[in-house]
Amino acid sequence: MADSLRDQLLKSGIVKEVQQNRAQQDRVREPKRPPSPPSGKPARKGGGKPHAPSHAARPSGQSREEIDLARAYAIRAQTEANERKRIEQEAAEQARLRRERKLQIQQLLDGKALNKVEADQPRNFEYGGKIRRVHVDAAQLAALNAGELGVVQQAGRYLLVSREIAEQVRAIDAHLVALLVDPNASGMGDDGVPDDLMW
Repeated sequence: MADSLRDQLLKSGIVKEVQQNRAQQDRVREPKRPPSPPSGKPARKGGGKPHAPSHAARPSGQSREEIDLARAYAIRAQTEANERKRIEQEAAEQARLRRERKLQIQQLLDGKALNKVEADQPRNFEYGGKIRRVHVDAAQLAALNAGELGVVQQAGRYLLVSREIAEQVRAIDAHLVALLVDPNASGMGDDGVPDDLMW
């Protein structure tokens, strides 16, 4: 087993030298006693009341640097704890707002979906960086391309809804509106492909 650093320093003799150097420096720093008074009175032995060293008032021999460092660490820990608490409160508030929006949208869409089981025409659209698809019939396809209907994403499904419902969903959370064609547009998509093109 390797010796600790302290043991190694003691064996090498470096620690003794350092201790001797400190003792010499302490002797040099000691204030010299004033010369005995010129009067015929003999000087009192002990030279009066001894002064207490300044470090005696500090608890358990801590130096001023150690106390300042401990205070700095305590302030830093308190600041970090306050920051963590603030971040947790913000996250909780955001989660609460998301739950409220989700509940509002769920209540708004309840029974309003126009999707038909027998719809056989796919209408492709881009949403979330990917090509998505909703199945519609011929009349719904025409209404969707004219901007009379919209597509809303909820719980992983794409629901066909009226334009009014899609606008209300957009007011609550715009990210959930997957497709809503502007009725004043020219009928050409942003990519130069007609919206009603079957692909």
